[in-house]
Amino acid sequence: MLSIGACDVYRPELAFSCFIKPISDNAVPEAMAVTGLSMDRLRIDGLKPEVAMTEFSKWVKSVSGSKMPILVGLNAPFDWSFVNYYFIHYFGSNPFGFTALDIKAYFMGRKKCTWRETRSSNIKLVTGATGTGNHEALQDARFQAELFRLIRAS
Repeated sequence: MLSIGACDVYRPELAFSCFIKPISDNAVPEAMAVTGLSMDRLRIDGLKPEVAMTEFSKWVKSVSGSKMPILVGLNAPFDWSFVNYYFIHYFGSNPFGFTALDIKAYFMGRKKCTWRETRSSNIKLVTGATGTGNHEALQDARFQAELFRLIRAS
């Protein structure tokens, strides 16, 4: 995991974002090209994983207050697996626990559609979302929050 972007689903202006120092040199060149991130730059500008996860945990707790935080994401199982690993390994616990809500599965259930129809481009079309994802973590989080709000309201 090289970056974190998160926002409150209903208050997307409440956001957290950071870059993380790489823990290895194993990177998929195609994935790096899509994100525009540089391993060399991340080694300089990224936060140590311990610091990143401590700060992220503080943010999660500040936003969720006394309510249980839930990781909401487009393909949440994928994102949650990285977030959980980093929280457990570098922080000692995961403030999300075992809670994650997948937008794709939620959309499929609400619209009674096929899995193939759960692509973000289709969800955007069906819901009339105005945002867009661009593989920058915080921008993607805000777009996914918009999709979730629109699905829930429909």
